[in-house]
Amino acid sequence: MCENDLQRAIADRGWQVPAFTATVFRPRQSRYVIIVPVINEGERIQRQLREMHALNSGVDVVVVDGGSTDGSLERPFLEEVGVRALLVKTGKGKLSAQLRCGYAWALIEGYDGIITIDGNGKDGVSTLPLFAQALDEGYGYVQASRFIKGGHAENTPLSRLLAIRLIHAPLLSIGARMWLTDTTQGYRAYSSAYLLDSRTQPFRNIFMGYELLAYLTVRASQLGYRVKELPTSRIYPANEAVPTKISGIRALLDLMLVLFKTLGGTYHPATQK
Repeated sequence: MCENDLQRAIADRGWQVPAFTATVFRPRQSRYVIIVPVINEGERIQRQLREMHALNSGVDVVVVDGGSTDGSLERPFLEEVGVRALLVKTGKGKLSAQLRCGYAWALIEGYDGIITIDGNGKDGVSTLPLFAQALDEGYGYVQASRFIKGGHAENTPLSRLLAIRLIHAPLLSIGARMWLTDTTQGYRAYSSAYLLDSRTQPFRNIFMGYELLAYLTVRASQLGYRVKELPTSRIYPANEAVPTKISGIRALLDLMLVLFKTLGGTYHPATQK
């Protein structure tokens, strides 16, 4: 699909999606797609994509770049590791905007479900086929968890561990009306039915930072979709800087504001408030 046709398809659906470019290397080969959001992850993203290629999960892989300048996503490398397409966000916004680009493209391409995994190399990719299996089983939302039986956490910063276990997960569990254990994880899967439900509407400009992850975490069970967690590993590197785009007091305050807006229904579509 050419750029003009893609933008027309987005406009025809009434979706608000940041401007982005799409470079497609190969045709679609699966029902589901793995979306990998990334920006300037260097060797971490390259190592992760090599591991995903070696896994040979049978699921298409699409990288959504937020504007990397480190040369880690050159076309020869991406083709070598079997990436189907590279999307590059050129419009405004951070992670939620980046994800909207990837989700919109994937839905227009006709995928039945979307798996996302961060591109910073912290998550064990060996469990990716389990997310596709859960989508096959009819789940609308599947969340990775290092904290349930079979999961594994390593070198998690203490402040982050406490925030997840004592604040983030309990609060979003209240909103979801079910117990969830690892709600900051970007490693998850959504059915296309959930994302296209008129009561969900993820393609709105209200989602620019980290709002979309929190919103989609609670909305699925609110709407009656089947939800489950899958055990996964999340390993932070030892003796080096934590790979994260969330740092500083301002970022933490913003995340808390997102939590309370999620609980208060701020992100619900206007017709659902």
